[in-house]
Amino acid sequence: MSKFYYNEEQESYDAIVVGTGISGGWAAKELCEKGLKTLVLERGRMIKHRDDYITANMDTWDFPHARQPSQEDLKKQEKQSRTGYTTRADSKHWFVNDLEHPYNETKRFDWMRGYHVGGRSIMWGRQSYRWSDLDFEANKIDGYGIDWPIRYKDIAPWYEHVERYVGISGEPLGLPQLPDSIFEPMMELNCLEQHVREKVAEHFDGRVITAGRVAHINSDKRFEGNGRIRCQFRNRCIRGCPFGAYFSSLSSTLPAAEATGNMTLRPDSIVHELIYDTNTKKATGVKIIDRVTKEEFEFKAKVIFLCASAIASTAILMQSKSDRFPNGLGNDSDQLGRNIMDHHLDVGASGKYDGFEDKYYKGRKPAGIYIPRFRNIGGNSNTDKFLRGYGYQGGASRQNWEDIIAEVSHGKDLKDAILKPGDWSFGIGGFGEVLPYEDNRMTLDYDKLDQWGLPTVTFDAELKDNEWKMREDIKEQAVEMLTKAGLRDVKPHDQPVALGLGIHEMGTARMGRDPKTSVLNGYNQVHACKNVYITDGAFMTSAACVNPSLTYMAFTARAANHAASELKKGNI
Repeated sequence: MSKFYYNEEQESYDAIVVGTGISGGWAAKELCEKGLKTLVLERGRMIKHRDDYITANMDTWDFPHARQPSQEDLKKQEKQSRTGYTTRADSKHWFVNDLEHPYNETKRFDWMRGYHVGGRSIMWGRQSYRWSDLDFEANKIDGYGIDWPIRYKDIAPWYEHVERYVGISGEPLGLPQLPDSIFEPMMELNCLEQHVREKVAEHFDGRVITAGRVAHINSDKRFEGNGRIRCQFRNRCIRGCPFGAYFSSLSSTLPAAEATGNMTLRPDSIVHELIYDTNTKKATGVKIIDRVTKEEFEFKAKVIFLCASAIASTAILMQSKSDRFPNGLGNDSDQLGRNIMDHHLDVGASGKYDGFEDKYYKGRKPAGIYIPRFRNIGGNSNTDKFLRGYGYQGGASRQNWEDIIAEVSHGKDLKDAILKPGDWSFGIGGFGEVLPYEDNRMTLDYDKLDQWGLPTVTFDAELKDNEWKMREDIKEQAVEMLTKAGLRDVKPHDQPVALGLGIHEMGTARMGRDPKTSVLNGYNQVHACKNVYITDGAFMTSAACVNPSLTYMAFTARAANHAASELKKGNI
């Protein structure tokens, strides 16, 4: 990508896309391929695919302190270090400095951010699952939140559209609660994972263990993008993949957008406000601050896509005040900033297994196992303890060479210990749905400004009774499944958690049928300003229990094609 510029003569475009992550990349690709001259704005620095993956080919011994963070690193990322990986030497450069980008917590909230071209699509976990009608209908059935304005049939063709482009490795299961995707070959289970799969199927009706469905090419099929090829099983994904094997906007959708000749990409551009025209009832453009020079610019466009992330896109709307929208653009419902959701995790169980001493595995696959939701899907699966459900992610492995350090072996004993694999262990962790609560919200603090003079975000959100009760069941069922699978020393774990740790912020500008209770309509348009679309996590009306990125992609592609059609018709 090379077309980065600003000049006075080029201040107006057909479309503006704010953000370059999962959603922004898809918006750019679809709009550009429809012939729209599109300005793509990124608040962070420029990153070039391959060239700027500075740790991609480094080994553990190439890092000081074997990738462990220094005390200085921890001070710079005190909040983000709660994940356990943002401060590691191989990935810390992807995550922002908390001191330079502060936010406020009424209650603990773990906000993980990456400000650069490609956004968190470089560091994401790549787990990719379709929603089902069970998910789209849940709010209506149990009364939490508001009803989604669409159903599975509306988005299913768009799931297929993005899957054929992305490449999703997985296994078809035919489960109504987890529709199958268009799949690349599944990443094989190792021997213990296969054993536990068989035992769980034997002892538990309706419970399935499969490989995690991940956005990785796992065949020699040719995929579009910047020379993407199949996964090399290095499991260094968070560093950036030089092979483009896993899907990111940097290796795929942004190069596709650039190839059209219709994209202008401008990094270091902090969008802070949409410009609203009372007469036309449309947004006419955006205001930005240059990250480096702090100069201010305005750009105009016929349609605007906010894809900056759930929190950032909503903050932009909140700052876009006018006589028509005194509380933020599109905020007639007072729902802007409310209903923050995530997934709650760090609860499950693990154990050891005696056997398969003669078995090992080759490579470092970037995905373990997945256990789809089996709670509250009908019949004997229903419980009155909590609403909605959860799935599990996990896997099996043999202890690695690091475990021999405690033995303090020397000479031949040390060499033998390094060459001999350790015991098998197996662990699973739950991924639970968080309900939409109006009082889980974000606000802006104009008394605490950042270095660009913009208000900082304050979080006041927490897990509630339904989530805590669900966690007990996650833990109990994990212990029971591993015990019946023949593992020993099975132990539960349940770590202190807060919202944000799942890195799936959702819901702050939700989609709905009624402008009185929602911000967006069924095509991701702001109800009262139809040429503004929001297709990142902000639009989510509920959270389901699966990773949301595939759903963001499908909705973004659908919305971008809608926008191009509406522009052609003269409706926006």
